[in-house]
Amino acid sequence: MMNNNIELRSVGELDGMNFFIPDYQRGYRWTRQQVEDLLDDINEFRSVDGGFYCIQPLVVAKRKDDTFKKIKEEAQNMDDVVRLLKGSWEVVDGQQRLTTIFIILRYLDRAQFYNLAYGTREHLLDNLENKEEAEKDIDLYHMHEALMSVKWWFEEEKKLNDIEKDNYRTKLLNSVKFIWYETLESDAIGVFTRLNIGKISLTNAELIKALLLNSSNFKATDSLATIRPEEIAAEWDNIEYTLQDDSFWLFMHDKTYSQPTRIDYLFDIICQQDSLNKGKASAKRVDESAHKGKDTYKTFRYFYNYFKSDDANVKVCWGVVKGYFQTLQEWYNDLELYHYVGFLVAIKSGGSVIPELLKAWNDASNKSEFVKYLKSEIKRVTIKENNYPLTYQYKDDGSNKGNSRSILLFHNIQTVINQNATLEENAKYKIGIFNKFPFHLYKMENWDVEHINSNTSNELMDEDTRREWLVNIYLSAEKEDREKINDYFKSNDDEQKSQIFAQLLERYQEEDKWDEKEKNQIWNYALLDSSTNRSYGNTIFSGKRRIIIGKDRGEEVAIPQLTAEGIKMGEKSKSTSSFVPICTKQVFLKYYSISYNESNYWTKKDADRYRTDIEECLKKLDEPIKLSRDEQ
Repeated sequence: MMNNNIELRSVGELDGMNFFIPDYQRGYRWTRQQVEDLLDDINEFRSVDGGFYCIQPLVVAKRKDDTFKKIKEEAQNMDDVVRLLKGSWEVVDGQQRLTTIFIILRYLDRAQFYNLAYGTREHLLDNLENKEEAEKDIDLYHMHEALMSVKWWFEEEKKLNDIEKDNYRTKLLNSVKFIWYETLESDAIGVFTRLNIGKISLTNAELIKALLLNSSNFKATDSLATIRPEEIAAEWDNIEYTLQDDSFWLFMHDKTYSQPTRIDYLFDIICQQDSLNKGKASAKRVDESAHKGKDTYKTFRYFYNYFKSDDANVKVCWGVVKGYFQTLQEWYNDLELYHYVGFLVAIKSGGSVIPELLKAWNDASNKSEFVKYLKSEIKRVTIKENNYPLTYQYKDDGSNKGNSRSILLFHNIQTVINQNATLEENAKYKIGIFNKFPFHLYKMENWDVEHINSNTSNELMDEDTRREWLVNIYLSAEKEDREKINDYFKSNDDEQKSQIFAQLLERYQEEDKWDEKEKNQIWNYALLDSSTNRSYGNTIFSGKRRIIIGKDRGEEVAIPQLTAEGIKMGEKSKSTSSFVPICTKQVFLKYYSISYNESNYWTKKDADRYRTDIEECLKKLDEPIKLSRDEQ
């Protein structure tokens, strides 16, 4: 197995080295702002306890030069011999920073600290200070502009004197380190393409992988011979493959994750919780200064310092990684843990929740104690400042109805748990899990807390809404009223239709009107994706029901029509489907009411039974935890 070499090298350690920028790379293009940002970052860095400022990877490949031939042909003195003996390195990635630091050192009177040659023009930097020459070449022009930015920063922006410049140079040489990544792959162009097409740079994970698979970790005489690099590589791929499954990933994380590889997240947790130091004597702990800070490669530096420590153990390190992954898998595959952990991740701030829960898991003596902890956390984030039991009352105008989101989501979660528990108790069902709440679908949408019974007055003035209302009362209407509804659909006289509708509305109006305060309680709220909510506006209950059922099926269903042959179902057309939470579906199916006859309305009786079901789910948070057989 080919192992790329990886280490940290200070700028000072590049002294006398030879770098070649091949012509397959784009030219130097850093802007003035980028140059000044780097100067500021280095200037503001304060080295404490041996800490250092880490900049992005410098990916290089050893060039196959005939060193002795070059010495014979090119060396004019011993300095040239020393320089040529260091060999030549092709820069695969990182040439923008390497060139910028070269330019900074040139300004600070270290003109040939290391050597840069370009495939386009080998002696391009010889004319760096010459403005006239710079205007003849686009690459040299940007380099000259960078030099002018450096000069302005030192002399005008910061006004540094000679001593301060010397101090800056010392910091740059000694406290600024590249992540030196020597690729042993023969196809340097292929490596460059992979790193640059789509702007995918080396992640912490890829750098850590190089550390893990370093051949020095697998000595034949070592007790670690029981684990092979091929084994780690295979397990690594399996972990990444599993994490790439959104149903698994979005159960434990939110959708705002920018890294191309997701195993990075495990390494970030290990770094954050200092897991490689657990149980070590203070004298043997990984240097803490190495993982302080917030830079992009903080996690890599933590692992780098671990492998540089005296008691570095690749088997132990990989065991910690697998341990975290296997815990997450255990949560995912356990019905109760999946839903309670997934709920807390969804309600709280995505990726920050899992480290807290992992700590609680490790601190708990058994699963039941952990479930108790989860329930207490859920109760805290759902009940919040409200009294318990809840009054469920929000502002009369509904302006803060979003405060009920966590309770509504928990109602959906606990409903799924309850359904599974009921099925598991039935001996004829042998499968362990009937259903799981799909957190990955939930997180793909933006959610509204929607009024079930519209919060605004709806006098059914819209013609389509009137027709839908009439169709929905047709089947339960008396014969005389059916005839009136038929007359309405046949008539072209607006005045006649208005009279018919007014008569029917009087007979079939909602039996128990809601006041504004009643409309803004949780019994009149449900979760609905924003696009569906916006699509149906201020329509009647039966209209919302039709639209939601259509969304769930991936159809758009037109309003039913009354014809001479009877009720004709509305035309169907393909539409974008949306995830409809189980309790929202049950609301519009009137699932919580054993019997009903008012299809056009969400009544207070319906609402009261819905609220009762929410309360029953919330009571589960206070139920004693049942011990598993293993815990008894």
